Amino acid sequence: MAGDADTLIREDAEGTAPGTMTEEAIYQVMHAAITERRLPAGMRLVEDQLARLFCVSRARIRAVLQALARDRMVTSQKNRGAFVSYPSVSEAREVFQARRLIETALVREAARIAPVQGVAGLRRHLELENAAVRQQDRRGEIKLSGEFHLLIAEMVGNPTLTGYLVELIARSSLVIAVYEGMGATDCWLDEHRRIVEALAAGDGDAAARLVESHLADVESRLRLNPDAAKPQVDFKTIFGV
Repeated sequence: MAGDADTLIREDAEGTAPGTMTEEAIYQVMHAAITERRLPAGMRLVEDQLARLFCVSRARIRAVLQALARDRMVTSQKNRGAFVSYPSVSEAREVFQARRLIETALVREAARIAPVQGVAGLRRHLELENAAVRQQDRRGEIKLSGEFHLLIAEMVGNPTLTGYLVELIARSSLVIAVYEGMGATDCWLDEHRRIVEALAAGDGDAAARLVESHLADVESRLRLNPDAAKPQVDFKTIFGV
């Protein structure tokens, strides 16, 4: 785990002198580590360690953590510091409700527009998802699944709605990381295929029903137990600092 995170940081910082990474670049690295579940929900984010890792000041790290907190990816606790957000059961349900409301509207509009290149792009994306499943690349599956939904939003061409969905998908990734049941399956890939076929046919009502059912199924597979134990993971396990 530590090696993977270190590789990601080095790749993002390639060609950049130590200490010159921008706050935006650090934000993107941290955001990806959270949404891809390498930084698990409930984990404490220590400013000193992050400052050493990125070779920047604590003030810059603090600004990054504040930005992540505005996007609800990080929670700040007085006298305790910052933690990767740990969504409650009610928050988990709210996130999926919001996704169903937004995405059913988006997919109807996408079906109406139905640009050929957009559907072709979704089909290419399905091939990447299938490859990740075959390779048992769970991290890749999570990342690609979220990207699939964003590709549909981008077909509509409404940056405001797409921005809302980016945040919701990131938050749902945290929810899934905390509450995913042991019996979770990969049937989401077939569900994605059916959504693409409805879009290709220009059938917005069918696409909306499929998206709503798909998100409801994802939520139903979660073990939304208020007493779920928070993970105990050492920071060094992730970043090796």
